[in-house]
Amino acid sequence: MAENKNNTDNKLTAKDFKSDQEVRWCPGCGDHAITAAIQKSLPEMGHPKENFAFISGIGCSSRLPYYMDTYGFHSIHGRAAAIASGTKTSNPELSVWQVTGDGDSLAIGGNHFIHSVRRNIDINIIIFNNEIYGLTKGQYSPTSKLGAKTKTSPYGTIENPFHPGELVIGSQGKFFARSVDNNIKLNQEIFLEAEKHKGTSVVEILQNCVIYNDKTHAVIADKKYKDDRQIVLRHGEKMIFGSERNKGIVLDGLKLKVVEIGKDGYTEDDILVHDATEPNPGIHQMLANMRYPEYPVAVGVIRNVESDTYERKMEEQIKQVQEESDYKCVDDLLNSGSTWEVK
Repeated sequence: MAENKNNTDNKLTAKDFKSDQEVRWCPGCGDHAITAAIQKSLPEMGHPKENFAFISGIGCSSRLPYYMDTYGFHSIHGRAAAIASGTKTSNPELSVWQVTGDGDSLAIGGNHFIHSVRRNIDINIIIFNNEIYGLTKGQYSPTSKLGAKTKTSPYGTIENPFHPGELVIGSQGKFFARSVDNNIKLNQEIFLEAEKHKGTSVVEILQNCVIYNDKTHAVIADKKYKDDRQIVLRHGEKMIFGSERNKGIVLDGLKLKVVEIGKDGYTEDDILVHDATEPNPGIHQMLANMRYPEYPVAVGVIRNVESDTYERKMEEQIKQVQEESDYKCVDDLLNSGSTWEVK
């Protein structure tokens, strides 16, 4: 694939990535904001348009490839990871983005999801997590909160939900980030970091479904509360949060603890510095699992660790086998061993 030759006069913009298709998400759906953030991010990645591919499965989020003026594939339920993996391994120069929902990726597509992460294929997976099946009208999903009353759990679900960050890190994932649908600026920042990362990047977006699960994330996403109930993590920065920037995270024995700076003897020097590149997943697991009200919910890039990718190792193996093989072409193979001439 050719490198991007765009100069400052013909630089791509977000508008270049908007298709002419009518957007059919419900008014107020968080998918609109996520798509806007993606379209704003792509011009900053330095690739020609033809080097982008958006792959989706089935669900509301999976409509997104229609609204992108890029290559794309609206595939089948739960199989986007398999198709995205094949797309990337067959053409490693492509920037491949898998767009999926919490049901599509973590229920029927769960096996494909964890193995994509384990293999560390260089694809970017965006999970739109609204904790519900929206397209099929409101059944509970693998991320629905315990006790959630839905059309398939009228008395409250009795299942413990998946936590995507925990699942990613438990699958040996090297990149995990989280954000909220309406934080377009942070989402752009995360998407750019995901693209830079070589390997599987998983970005969980806490997304609102206004029809079937409205305000499911409001307890931490509402403007009145977000500064005190979210903590934005950035590599190399202190884990400080709060509307007055007076709260922080410290390590208390084997667990994390929220403290108030200037109280009980705690100073800013005591606050942990975020190291997204630490290979040991322990602290990243704890950060990804922080839940309100005991903790703020962590957003931003939580884990970003370098590791070799599947497709690079695959290409290297193929090259090595070819160099050592006696067969350099199909004719060598056909004329090997015992042959007969038929007259």
